[in-house]
Order: sequence, then C-alpha cells, then structure tokens
Amino acid sequence: MKNIINSKNAPKPIGPYSQAIQINNTLVLSGQIPIDVASNNIPENISEQTYIVLMNIKSILISSNFQVRDIIKTTIFTTNLKEINIINEIYMKFFIDNKSEFPARSCIEVQALPKNVKIEIEAIACKK
Repeated sequence: MKNIINSKNAPKPIGPYSQAIQINNTLVLSGQIPIDVASNNIPENISEQTYIVLMNIKSILISSNFQVRDIIKTTIFTTNLKEINIINEIYMKFFIDNKSEFPARSCIEVQALPKNVKIEIEAIACKK
C-alpha cells in the first residue's frame, strides 16, 4: 500500500513531488532544503541550514509515525564539501540527541541547489 505524505510541519514541495512516500514499513523522503517553516526564511550559514533540514526531516518522520532511529540511509548534497566538518558536527549531534545510530550515508558536492541553498538531504526510513 502506497501512502503520500505531506506534513504541515515541513516546507511544502517547491515542485511536482511529494515530501515522502510510504510503502508498508518503508518511508522514502524527498530531498529537504533549509526553509524554516515558521518564518519561510532560509538562513545564510551552513550550520543553521543543516539543522533546519534535519528538523524538517524529523517533522516528516513524526507525521508519518516514524522516528529518527528508523532512518537507514541519507544522501547529503552540498555546494561546498569544504564545509563537511560543520555539516558532520550538526548531523552527528542530531542523531545522538535523537538516540539513534548513524544511518548509511552518501555525501555529494553539487554546483547548485534549489533556492541557492547550501545543503539538501534526502532520507530513507524503515520500521522493524
């Protein structure tokens, strides 16, 4: 059974896609960018952008009855791999604070991202 997920606690899609799709015990999240849902603003620095993206992912998970610990894979897209240490610091704290093991991960530098953000993260979660 396929279920389309659209949480009001995460940014609305800016194109023709869903925030996430659930099939049975698996949730596939589209790439999330750092739009602050409350203000609709995008911060400038990579640490705030990373934090907001992860919180948007968490909001989608929660609205789908998943948890951070259910994430099994993430893909990070960034426009500057030289900032990976900052990204890793926020990313690591997010998973530790949510009492989760680190999922499998890929990290890719790209030339540009939507709305000129510095980071986008997509995720796959699976319930046991």
